[in-house]
Amino acid sequence: MTVTHIRGAQRHHWWNEWLDSKQSFPATGNYDLAANAHGLLMVHNEDTVFPGEGFDSHQHENMEIVTWVLEGTLKHTDSEGNSGMVYPGLVQRMSAGTGIRHTETNASSRTSREKLRVVQMWIPPDTDGTDPSYEELDVQDQLANGELVPVASGMPGRGGVRIGNRYATLHAARLAPGESVTVPDAPYGHVFVADGSAEFETVGDVAQGDAVRLTATGGHRVTASTASEILIWEMHAGFA
Repeated sequence: MTVTHIRGAQRHHWWNEWLDSKQSFPATGNYDLAANAHGLLMVHNEDTVFPGEGFDSHQHENMEIVTWVLEGTLKHTDSEGNSGMVYPGLVQRMSAGTGIRHTETNASSRTSREKLRVVQMWIPPDTDGTDPSYEELDVQDQLANGELVPVASGMPGRGGVRIGNRYATLHAARLAPGESVTVPDAPYGHVFVADGSAEFETVGDVAQGDAVRLTATGGHRVTASTASEILIWEMHAGFA
């Protein structure tokens, strides 16, 4: 049983002229994503994309990619004919399967000053070689209750967009000061403070950008100190 506090400043940091990427697991460059994973979570990037900029068409295979916007609007297009505008409170899932090409850009123009701040998360699928697919879901009404909401899951009976891994669920919560949620008990957990600050039971204060990685434990209370947004991965399997 372990509970490890990873401060935001400890994340791998990569940037260029239009992207500022803060990576809970190093993802830019020649890294072994599986070797650096926690549970099933291989990539967990908080990216800030400048207005009118973004990722040109590129390909993924055999990966479940979940996107969660914190500020601004992300414009998505892909080789399967899907397109969408992803905004705060709308979760996006792309299952790459046999292969899919997509673009992701800040939907605001270069003449505006609206940045895009987005968290992108990758986990492997249960089964390689499936057909690519795409799904969006607006969960703003559920988040308004200050509770932990399953927003992406492959586990039976869970809500949210469907991901192709039956061992994982991503939960989100928007908390007013003093409101609390409980971390699900699981073999692997990853708690990320997307916005605000909170008190994490047995750890202490956690701030924006901080993460807590849990192994073989759960049940900890996370209580918002300021208005906060919390993302929690509950994972019942990991890489061998």
